[in-house]
Amino acid sequence: MKIVKNLGIWMDHANAHVMEFTTDPIETTIITSGFTHEAKEQTLGKSENVMHNKEQHQQSEYYKKLIETIKNYDDVVLFGPTNAKVELLNVLRANHNFEKIKIEVKQTDKMTENQEHAFVRDHFSQR
Repeated sequence: MKIVKNLGIWMDHANAHVMEFTTDPIETTIITSGFTHEAKEQTLGKSENVMHNKEQHQQSEYYKKLIETIKNYDDVVLFGPTNAKVELLNVLRANHNFEKIKIEVKQTDKMTENQEHAFVRDHFSQR
């Protein structure tokens, strides 16, 4: 019988907290978007068009890092307070390499690390 690999990702547009569901204590890896508030203000001073191009490029790089991680799992839950998780889901659904991966999206508030771990544990324990 194949062991199912489960992954929880709490995310917003700036950070993603990546947590593999295991029987060991869950460890969090943080992936950060390169588009910070400071970068936004700096590029906005030049041109709004430049800012949007830079933001889209860096958001794309952020999602690529997450996609590289997700492709190694069978069951993924994306959760968090913003629509970044839905944007990532749309990118994943457009790629048939992810058709066999079960991906769910849940709306949550900002959470502490312990709350994130509990959410991931509860989500995958109900299966």
